[in-house]
Amino acid sequence: MLKSEKEQVIQELNAKFARAKSAVLAEFSKLDVAAVTQLRKKCRDAGVEYRVIKNTLARRAAKGTPLESLSDDFTGSVALALSYADVIAPAKILTDFAKGIEAIKLRGGMLEGQKLNPEKVKAVAKMPGLRELRAQILGLLAQPATRLARTIGAPAGQLARVLQARQEALAKQA
Repeated sequence: MLKSEKEQVIQELNAKFARAKSAVLAEFSKLDVAAVTQLRKKCRDAGVEYRVIKNTLARRAAKGTPLESLSDDFTGSVALALSYADVIAPAKILTDFAKGIEAIKLRGGMLEGQKLNPEKVKAVAKMPGLRELRAQILGLLAQPATRLARTIGAPAGQLARVLQARQEALAKQA
């Protein structure tokens, strides 16, 4: 790789590192192509960027960004999962994926500028993601309206059942 190409890659990575809201660093070894393809697809579907980056370029690109705290961990065979929106997604995807495969080990991560050790990354992965949180909030917002509609409709339903019972009683008498 030429020096100009390296500088261009560093600038591109620096911009991505600066925008990233969360990142997870994972060590991988002897991972087959099918597993990597599956992991990349899961990341892509969740809006997470998964990259294997040359360590020296990653260390240089991390300077002045929130990922600077991870620069000491850029050693060996590592991959980086970056998220620009859902801060939980990279941790959740890599933690779930690493459960069944011994070839992947979490090294650490970054969440909103704070460095996370592997245990904290696993704890973050257990938290609900952005979509789950939105669904919970919508459920909480809809709950009072649903209860109000049931409360308003209950007397009318009870009256209808009483009238139906009275009609049936009159029909039996006749």
